[in-house]
Formats: sequence, structure tokens, C-alpha cells
Amino acid sequence: MTSPAQAEALGTPTVPAPDAPVDVSATYAESNVPALLDELDSELVGLKPVKERVREIASLLLIARLRERVGLETERPTLHMSFTGRAGTGKTTVAMRMARILHHLGYVRKGHLVVATRDDLVGQYVGHTAPKTKEVLKKAMGGVLFIDEAYYLYRPENERDYGQEAIEMLLTVMENNRDDIVVVLAGYKERMETFFHSNPGFHSRVAHHLDFPDYSADELMAIAELMLEHQHYRFDDESRQAFREYLERRIPQPHFANARSVRNALDRAKLRQASRLVREGGLVTTDELARIDASDVRQSRLFNEPPPPTHDPATARA
Repeated sequence: MTSPAQAEALGTPTVPAPDAPVDVSATYAESNVPALLDELDSELVGLKPVKERVREIASLLLIARLRERVGLETERPTLHMSFTGRAGTGKTTVAMRMARILHHLGYVRKGHLVVATRDDLVGQYVGHTAPKTKEVLKKAMGGVLFIDEAYYLYRPENERDYGQEAIEMLLTVMENNRDDIVVVLAGYKERMETFFHSNPGFHSRVAHHLDFPDYSADELMAIAELMLEHQHYRFDDESRQAFREYLERRIPQPHFANARSVRNALDRAKLRQASRLVREGGLVTTDELARIDASDVRQSRLFNEPPPPTHDPATARA
């Protein structure tokens, strides 16, 4: 049955008469979910498959609530999820939006997000893991618990590792408290597949698997422009071209982390801009304070290294 708070989130709690139509569009609008999905679209560049899947999940949950309202027996959907992808692909941001969607549709009480890693859950000595895991679960109740790099919970090569204790506690809560908490397990795709294979209890409790693709160079440029705009900085034509060349050199490098690497690169460019302006001294205009110059980008050590090899389709065919 839908609680009063859940019914309120969906508008009038009045149960329609048998065969009376219900207005899907009105209920959808009242839930505030369209605004949250629009925020997701504007906040995150690309990720079309992920955004489509989020919309599908939101639709499933909305229809489940409407089925309850008209008296159709509806089993509560399984809401635990797995987000796979490399660092900086928007997994945490999507989890935040998902928490709010679940709240507005009445599936969690608070709609907050708690982010945790192995260090937050697993202790270093006997008796330390249980209280740590309980504390994190307590904070996450009524919302979404996002466990980043979840595969680090499981270390079979270490017989004295306490990660298994945390795993067992999580599995119990995911089953017994699934009406009050949603768990999102996140990490690199290959490692998560191994983790699920080694811990089938998690795999059986996770209904939604969302894979976050790497961003293209064009999408990363759009992300950079958006980040600068939010911070009241901007590229000019020369620095924009310089940053694109930087990305072409950085993407093939080890430990590239998509939007996170873009943010770090922009922070370093801002640092160089500030140093340049102070070194030059004198009067500066608002435009100069906001503009990232090409020199601020090209001082990166990557421009002192040979450029990455280009792919020649004709050579590949030969």
C-alpha cells in the first residue's frame, strides 16, 4: 500500500472507481520528475543510453504507483542498481538525481545520497567492521547508498580481510530493508562483472545495470566549456584549439578519467592564468580576468611529449 507521504507525492490519494481512467500526464507532472530529468539533461553532456535508461526506470516506478492507486496488486519493483564505467563518466551525479526521483515518486523517505568506499565500511581489526558498516547504513536509510569501486570489498586473497563481513551485512539490508534504502554498486565494468560472479548474492538483488560510456573528444570539449561557463571563465579561439589538442594527447594516456581529468586540466590552466596575470602586473580588464589564453594550456608537459600516433584507415586496411 502507498503511504500518505507517497500518495501526496503523486497528487490526490483518492482511489478511483473501477475502470475510471487515471491521468498519467498529470501525475507525471505533479511528481516533479520531468524537471529532475531536464536537470540531468542540462547538467550532463552526452550519456544518451544512461539518460534513456533513467527515464525508463522512472516510467516503471510511476506506472507501479498508478497501478496501486487503481487497486491492481503490484509487487514493489527491485530498485538496487549497478553503475559501471570509468572514472569521471557521471555515475555519482546520476545517482544523486536518481535519489531525488525515487523520493518524488515515494520510493524513499528522504531522497539523499550517501557515498561510501571500502574504507568507510571495512575495519582493520576484529570487531571494527560491523559498527562502521552499521553507521554508514544508518546514514543512508531513507535514501540511496552509493558504493564506489564496490569490488574492493571482496579480497579473497587475504584470509584475514574483513570485507566479507561488510558484504554479508549489506546483503541482509538490501533484502530486509529494501523498502527504505536503495544500494547502487559502482565501478569499472570488468571488475564489477568479476565481483558479481564471486558474490552472486549481490547479482540476484540488483535489477538495473547501467553502463556509462567514455566521453568522446567533442563531448569532453563541451564539458570543458560548460565547466568554464559555470566558473565565469572562457576560452578564446586559440585556447579552445589548444585545449582540444591537449585532450587528443591526454585521452590515450594512462589513468585518464573523462570529466574528472578535464576538471583537473582546467584547474591547472586557471593556475597558470593567475600566475601570468600577477607576473605581468598592471591594469587588467574583466575580459582578461575571465579569459584562458592558449599559453595557459600549452604549458602542460603533454605538449613537450611526442603527439600520439594518428590512425590511418588506409594503412589499417593494407
